[in-house]
Amino acid sequence: MANFYTDNEALKAHLKHPMMEKIVELKERNFADADKYDYAPQNFEDAMDSYDRVLEIVGEICGDIIAENAEDVDHNGPRVENNRVVYAEGTAKNLEACRKAGLMGMSMPRRLGGLNFPITPYIMAADIVSRADAGFENLWGLQDCAETIYEFADDAQKEKYIPRVCAGETMSMDLTEPDAGSDLQSVMLKATQKEDGSWVLNGVKRFITNGDSDIHLVLARSEEGTKDGRGLSMFIYDKRNGGVNVRRIENKMGIKGSPTCELVYKDAPAELVGSRRLGLIKYVMALMNGARLGIAAQSVGISEHAYREALQYAKERKQFGKAIIEFPAVSELLAIMKAKLDASRTLLYACSRFVDMYKIYDDIAKERKLEVEEKKEAKYYSRLADAFTPLAKGMTSEFCNQNAYDCIQIHGGSGFMKDYACEQIYRDARITSIYEGTTQLQVVAAIRHVTTGTYLEWIKGESEKQVCAEDEAVKATLNFMTQQYADAVEKVNGVNDPKFHDFMARRLVEMAGYIVMGYLLLDDTQREATFRKSMNVFVKYGQAEVAKHADFIANFQPEQIENYLYAE
Repeated sequence: MANFYTDNEALKAHLKHPMMEKIVELKERNFADADKYDYAPQNFEDAMDSYDRVLEIVGEICGDIIAENAEDVDHNGPRVENNRVVYAEGTAKNLEACRKAGLMGMSMPRRLGGLNFPITPYIMAADIVSRADAGFENLWGLQDCAETIYEFADDAQKEKYIPRVCAGETMSMDLTEPDAGSDLQSVMLKATQKEDGSWVLNGVKRFITNGDSDIHLVLARSEEGTKDGRGLSMFIYDKRNGGVNVRRIENKMGIKGSPTCELVYKDAPAELVGSRRLGLIKYVMALMNGARLGIAAQSVGISEHAYREALQYAKERKQFGKAIIEFPAVSELLAIMKAKLDASRTLLYACSRFVDMYKIYDDIAKERKLEVEEKKEAKYYSRLADAFTPLAKGMTSEFCNQNAYDCIQIHGGSGFMKDYACEQIYRDARITSIYEGTTQLQVVAAIRHVTTGTYLEWIKGESEKQVCAEDEAVKATLNFMTQQYADAVEKVNGVNDPKFHDFMARRLVEMAGYIVMGYLLLDDTQREATFRKSMNVFVKYGQAEVAKHADFIANFQPEQIENYLYAE
């Protein structure tokens, strides 16, 4: 009987982070629900016990059911019958197990049927589910779309749809089209308002994850004659009403249990969410930020799976009379994989805590006026969430791909065969740095926090914390890396050439990422000594990467960019 929560002490360490006490008290409104619902916590300790118990259920379902079904789901996958998606048998069993355990709508309020969990333990569940089967996480994790309904829909829509999600109905976000991938301003699916005020949708959507879901959030062009993002609005489409058919399921490299669909909308009835024209500008941006945090969790879960498969194989595989883990070349690979995993996870949960803080304050602001200090704190965490979300999605997905690569490398020729899980891990990992915004787009989102000093300000705050004597040398290394980073930012900002800024953006964001993750691991180590090994390995690894980028930037002249540009 495997349990993917209780066998991973790192998860419990992050759940016990000091910030959780404030997050929980704010989320629970000082435990005001205790008298209304028998399952609502009475105090902080009660809430933490509840999260722990639910995550243990998640871990058990993942270890005993979802992970066991993963291989068959990968081989069989979903299919289309009569314009509808039929899930693989294992996927249907996974969904039913999650429904029965009440693991849908975890972050939704109790009054709407949810568990009222903060984002952090919900993201922890996503991390666990992803380790079991990354493809299934795409179905289960889309319950996060209910957040957009909760934040922006009217009360009637909330009461109509959110309880259905909490009861186990599935969701999707229908954004991309054949001619509008990352460039969502080009979306052309047409929304037409009828004389009675109702809306219908017509057009095609492509690459829609879980596209035959029960409830869809749809980005559509509501304003006649417009061509940019200002003409787009957000809609809810209810599958019960008909009007949308699945034309095909994409034949993908990985995450094969997750149906990626092409949809045809034909006079499909829909409901407007919020205000017209704000579909892309406001609602999709919020939706995508949540999705990017979810992909970061997925990346960490895949990294965990890759590391464990590699470690187990290295212990069991013998060459030249001894286990290959005893060879320094293999041992080093494993140490770096573990360091990248722990660094990814600490960045993921730092980001989720920042998101928790600002989202909870936003929710409280709908109930009462925030105090001056609360407004200040809400603004601070909103900025950090905005900065850390693209950093988390970009860095964790790249490390996920690297760990999947090294997992196969440790398996050698066996890793190239379908007899071992690492082959599926490798295929599943590849998408993480592509969907919900490629790594290159995460750099575009993150670079303004480099140039405006968000990362540097946070790093300087971390550098002022006290650490134990054993870790002073690591802190000194991080301080030196910070100076290299600050010098590089100063040089790039000092050049009045947008092309130069764009060219150097990736290097600057990666430098910030290595330093941020290093400081987070340093902070983790002060509470849990078990992180010390990963901290030492990661900071040494990051030191070399930061030095490489610092040297490149310091010795690069703007006119040399022409060597890297291509023209017809």
